[in-house]
Amino acid sequence: MRLTPGARLPPDTHVNQLGPMDDDLAAALSAKVGRRFVMDWTSDSRNVLVRIQLPDGVLEAEAPRKRLYTQTIYLFVLWVVGSALLLFGIAAIFMRNQVRAIRRLAQAAEAFGVGRDRGPIKPEGATEVRMAAAAFNRMQARIVRFLGQRTEMLAGVSHDLRTPLTRLRLAIAMLPATPALQEDIAEMTADVAEMDRMISGYLAFARGEGVEQAQPVDVGAMLDEVASGARRSGADVVMHAPAGLVVNLRPDAVRRAVTNLVDNARRHAHRISLSAEPHERTVQLLVDDDGPGIPPDQRESVFRPFESGDDGGTGLGLTIARDIVRAHGGEILLEDSPMGGLRARLRLPV
Repeated sequence: MRLTPGARLPPDTHVNQLGPMDDDLAAALSAKVGRRFVMDWTSDSRNVLVRIQLPDGVLEAEAPRKRLYTQTIYLFVLWVVGSALLLFGIAAIFMRNQVRAIRRLAQAAEAFGVGRDRGPIKPEGATEVRMAAAAFNRMQARIVRFLGQRTEMLAGVSHDLRTPLTRLRLAIAMLPATPALQEDIAEMTADVAEMDRMISGYLAFARGEGVEQAQPVDVGAMLDEVASGARRSGADVVMHAPAGLVVNLRPDAVRRAVTNLVDNARRHAHRISLSAEPHERTVQLLVDDDGPGIPPDQRESVFRPFESGDDGGTGLGLTIARDIVRAHGGEILLEDSPMGGLRARLRLPV
């Protein structure tokens, strides 16, 4: 401490305060000294300079900073922050492992739901997550076993139904082709063909395409095959698809869906257009025709099974097409076509 006789504090000098401890020191000096004072926290890194106005001069006092505050506070704050960061890191690692296991389970369920069987998943994570993964593996095995058994049963049913039809064909073929019987033979042959077509449609609807595995498919080549088949049946079909458009699909199933839509258009229209449009997360297959179309209020009803209308079909073509598309995780929509008829839009995830 030192006294400077006759000195006066400048009237415009202000108190240099930097934080809560400065406020505490200022409050203590005001209460104990009761005179005008000034604190200087910036001139010296180790000391705090306090100037007090006395009647005969200015008293200057240098107080060590460590006497005003202690390093223990900073150590405590550092310890708290460090402990919080450590706990946060441990919790983040733990949650990442749990979320990764749940995400893997969700991806497996989504893939299996759209027909991409990746086999059983490895149970990981917490006990509850492992239990969910094990339950998913058991469910997946049961579904695969059920599909296999159903396929075998339907294969036997198909054989049993086609055997009498084959005998009927042979019997009709051996009938004498007399003028009196020609008309009857033609009608019976048409009836047998119609029965065979109906059986094929019913079995395709009941069987579905769930046992087929997804694989990379050239969409343009697949649409070209469908268009070629329709042309052989007498349809006027044009096809537009970008080259090199490859998507993971169940090829036979999607080919069946597009073929059903083309056959449905062929029965009502003169010209048909097939096209593919790639998008960010989907690929859209478009089937347009110049037929009479379907009124908007009836477009949902045509997807119901056995809703055949007046075209002579079995009423399962659109039902099978929607079932296949939804099994891929997509959707099928009926819209107005730029050609004047109906547009079927198939949205398939990529």
